[in-house]
Amino acid sequence: MNASTSRPLSRRTFLRGAGIALALPFLDSMLPRTSGAGAAPAPKRMVCINTALGLHAPFFFPKTPGRGYESTPYLERLAKHRDDFTVFSGLSHLGNEAAGHNGEMTFLTGAFHPELPGFHNSISIDQFVADDVGVATRFPSIVLGTEGSNISVNRSGVRLPADTKPSKVFAKLFLEGTPDEMQREMDRLNEGRSILDAVSDDAKRLGGRVGAGDRDKLDEYFTSVREMERRLQAMEAWSRKPKPKVDVPMPHEVQNINDTIGKMDLLFDLVPLALQTDSTRVVSISVSGDDYVIPIPGVTMGHHALSHHGQEPAKIVQLRLVEEAQMNSFATLLTKLKASTEGGASLLSNTTVLFGSNLANASSHGTTHLPIILAGGRFKHGQHLVAAPADDMSTSKPLTQLFVSMLQSVGMETDKFAHTSGTLAGLEVA
Repeated sequence: MNASTSRPLSRRTFLRGAGIALALPFLDSMLPRTSGAGAAPAPKRMVCINTALGLHAPFFFPKTPGRGYESTPYLERLAKHRDDFTVFSGLSHLGNEAAGHNGEMTFLTGAFHPELPGFHNSISIDQFVADDVGVATRFPSIVLGTEGSNISVNRSGVRLPADTKPSKVFAKLFLEGTPDEMQREMDRLNEGRSILDAVSDDAKRLGGRVGAGDRDKLDEYFTSVREMERRLQAMEAWSRKPKPKVDVPMPHEVQNINDTIGKMDLLFDLVPLALQTDSTRVVSISVSGDDYVIPIPGVTMGHHALSHHGQEPAKIVQLRLVEEAQMNSFATLLTKLKASTEGGASLLSNTTVLFGSNLANASSHGTTHLPIILAGGRFKHGQHLVAAPADDMSTSKPLTQLFVSMLQSVGMETDKFAHTSGTLAGLEVA
């Protein structure tokens, strides 16, 4: 039977073998078809990312507004996606001017005054969406973090724990079986054997049931799975190797080889796979603000210390290296989301992606004029949207207005979020 006219595949189709099952990406063959109407639209999704120590404003914000804005060192890292994102100036969480680092708790909620005793948080935008669409997927949302901190808050005002181990998230998302069966597959993975080998026969049979476009999509997905496996293998290998011993006294400066950028990359790699398989439609990621000395050439101080640079040029030079690495990770995520297609559009077009920070100026703990990027979601992007001038924060617009626009982009019929009504002016749907 011709694949294009056969009965749609179930979204819950798995490739099975050796007691485990691997989830499939979202294929056009899974979309229901109606006579004369073509395929039903693909699901709408949301990803929210916070980097807790801010982004150095002179390297992030353009000096000129509109679509012809002059790029900046950080935005140059996203240059090939310029038409796929909007950068914002003049957005803040009103009432949080003194929040400092506590603003991390309210980055996705907009609740007032997290720095005060007795503070009670409200629901975050990702969980607001998850409550609405989560029943359609295995996981209502996925909450990830490079460390234990997180940005997701439920309706009771409780921050949700973040998954920090990429291998465990990978197993939770893509392996189905008993705990012992899943552990055996992870052991196979650590030995350098691909999980795909166990389901190869099922994969070949499936290839004969779908159209050419879906076969290409499966090839892309399998390639992504193998790349993820290789990266997990490398990280597992390093975790088992003993650290070198040296006969020198402990230095006064904090030394930590924890690779925050490497963790960020691994967590970002999971996002397209989780969305492709429709395992979830909502993901949040918290990039921690710890004082690790990130293993980047030229970086010798902890990230937290660098972010509190006090305008010292030497610290700013190192901070730029760290933050450019973060922007590179984000650029790679956008590339992978854009490369995957479903329902005649890219996965990026079907996914509203927020990237930013709860801190504007970490050095002074400033929380106004937050660095914010919005990508995907079928908006008219390619612009620097100035909501308020940087030198007049009295006219700053609430970030929660952008959240209302994001909610509407994923199909939620609402004109209010937290304490804010209405969408953000100047941001239009394509």
